[in-house]
Amino acid sequence: MSGEYGLVSDEPRQGLYSRAGGGGGGESRPLMSGQPAPGGGPVTFTQIEHVPVQIPINTQPSLIHVNGEAVDAPRFEFPGWVPPADLKFETLEPVDRETLYHPSRGCLNEVYSTAICANDLTSSVFYVVGVTASMSGQLSPVCLIIVGLVLYLFKSVYGEAGTAIPLNGGVYNLLLNTTTKSLASVAACLTLLSYIATAVVSATECVQYASNLMPFIDVYWGTIFLLFLFCILNILGITESAIVAVGIFVVHIVSMVFLVLVALVYGLQNPEIMENNLREPLKYDWPLSLVFGFCVAMLGVTGFETSANYIEEQKKGVYPRTLFNTWLVIFIMNPVLSIACMGVLDLNTIEAHHRDVLAKVAYDAGGKHFGLWISADAALVLAGAVLTAFVGVNGLVRRLALDRMLPQILLAENRIRRTNHLIPIVFFVFCSLLFMLMGGNVRQLASVYTLSFLCVMALFAVGTIVLKYKRGSIRRSIKATWPTCFAALAAVTVALIGNMFLAPSKLIYFFIWFLLGTLAFLLVFERVRLLRWFLYFVSQGSSATQDRFGGVTQLAMDKMRAQKVAFFAKNDNLETLTKAVAYVQNNELTKWLKVIYVYDDLNDPMVKSLAENLRVVDRCFPKVVIDLVLVEGSFNPELVAQVSKRLGVPRNFMFIQCPDENFPYDVADFGGIRLITH
Repeated sequence: MSGEYGLVSDEPRQGLYSRAGGGGGGESRPLMSGQPAPGGGPVTFTQIEHVPVQIPINTQPSLIHVNGEAVDAPRFEFPGWVPPADLKFETLEPVDRETLYHPSRGCLNEVYSTAICANDLTSSVFYVVGVTASMSGQLSPVCLIIVGLVLYLFKSVYGEAGTAIPLNGGVYNLLLNTTTKSLASVAACLTLLSYIATAVVSATECVQYASNLMPFIDVYWGTIFLLFLFCILNILGITESAIVAVGIFVVHIVSMVFLVLVALVYGLQNPEIMENNLREPLKYDWPLSLVFGFCVAMLGVTGFETSANYIEEQKKGVYPRTLFNTWLVIFIMNPVLSIACMGVLDLNTIEAHHRDVLAKVAYDAGGKHFGLWISADAALVLAGAVLTAFVGVNGLVRRLALDRMLPQILLAENRIRRTNHLIPIVFFVFCSLLFMLMGGNVRQLASVYTLSFLCVMALFAVGTIVLKYKRGSIRRSIKATWPTCFAALAAVTVALIGNMFLAPSKLIYFFIWFLLGTLAFLLVFERVRLLRWFLYFVSQGSSATQDRFGGVTQLAMDKMRAQKVAFFAKNDNLETLTKAVAYVQNNELTKWLKVIYVYDDLNDPMVKSLAENLRVVDRCFPKVVIDLVLVEGSFNPELVAQVSKRLGVPRNFMFIQCPDENFPYDVADFGGIRLITH
């Protein structure tokens, strides 16, 4: 028996078991194995719907009153098995395959995808070389090599997570499909903080470099204009953004190659500089120098996780190659540039110019014009990092909005480009307001950027470990070994603790921003509970207060809880059904669950057994309303889309049991369906 506020059927009741809303699918043969089912056949649909029951006399009276009258939640129960003769059947309309996915799905090739991610990743070289040298001296190339090896571990970690569940959202998507929605929202908060800090800090640094080249540029308004420029570019579409990203990346790589060659020639002509640097005493003992150098050098791989936030836009098979390409660039570029710097500048000069060390090297080794060239390249690639932040946040926020973690209005599409234009607009406005509130001084955001990124990396490692344990049967093209996952987690934990130790005064800024972001997500996640408390306090007030706020609050709660969710039942397993209902109760705002079973033969005993088991589960979860949807057909993405359309349940609110390695489809083929049980 279930108790809910404001639950209504999709359609007017025409009989005891007339049709109602729901959504999902299952099948009588093993749902998560077998070969692709033939498409094109008719899909038959019916439903066993919950029925209202009388409220028991001994029920505790409601404490909530509206307009002076007690508000008692309606009671429902699932009736169990109903003979087919008493059910109403209909044939679902076919869906257009072109409408199954977002228009941007699979539009990025390897070059485009690599360039978008690599711009953010390689822009960090302009400060990581100098700051690493200031901590570890002549051991800085070793520290950067160690970071490259750690990143190689994360290449496998990110690769397994992305190929197992290839959906946008990065670590949020990973934790959403392996843990709870509340923990996933914390990861989303950290990722958003990282992108906000990336956009604001990179834009400011970019304009500062540009103002050094062209003094007439105003840093304050130039930063806002740059953010606006990439907002417009993102609205035009990810392909247009990718073209710009490729141009920036090519110019940057060519510039770095020339810088290394010029520095090499200069170093060979002045070998005493390198010799003196190698004899320079270290600030700390060599083990401590390596550890501190490694900790700050980890800032040189910020942005590596970005590719996972637009994985759906990448063509099939591109994501692993993107990870390899970006890793290779960083593994070669950062240590080589560190050595090149020590061949041109002494360590004291490197430390003094740690914010613009590459420009200083170019100026000393290649002259004034070459120094201006590298400064211009720095401005260009930092602008590329801003573009990467916009692309990454677009994929993440779209996923959060689909999951009702952010307002649905963000999903609005413009008719011309078919892009979610409100996401980059809101991101631009937020970043600009933040920049203005800070008066253009973004030093505080640097610590937020550092710690957010490292926390995201740690959560990626944790999520992959949980993925291997809870979702071990799902097919993936990359598998990280257990030692790889734990070694990656240990390395990033050391880096996180080390950065906190090196800059403890900056922790307060990170925690302030993190707590504000987490509080915002918590308010969204618990908004129904908060409204219920508000309604209770309203009910304790005067009649005028109840009349003014009671009805409006109740309607708002009803609207939030009106969204149904669906679970594709694989079989009649009582334990699995119980886990699915418990997940919905603990993680979703709604408490209306449609359990869907895709069958071959309605007379199969499995169907009746499933219905009777659902009746047992329904009585164990009095706060969840359960319906059973029966669909004749074959489980495939088209069928899921048909049922989703018929029942009005977005595919992001459809759940399945973890498939096995023989499952013929990728999870992404189902348009956002979620894994919630083993």
